[in-house]
Amino acid sequence: MNISLEEKYKIVSGVLGENRYTTLELEAAMADQGTQCPDDLARTLNVLKRKGMICGEVSTERGGWVWWIENNK
Repeated sequence: MNISLEEKYKIVSGVLGENRYTTLELEAAMADQGTQCPDDLARTLNVLKRKGMICGEVSTERGGWVWWIENNK
């Protein structure tokens, strides 16, 4: 199954909402909601970040990448 980047964004943004999650926290939140990224989640998040669709940065406090969506998106 080939899913578009826009569809992946809808899946990820639906879980992220206004929260900031690490990759592992996001994966767990998606599992709790019964949602699964059809591709490797870390790869998908990096592609979405490069396209400017989501934001991400390394957090030493949280021990990994933290992801969020800017309010003006």
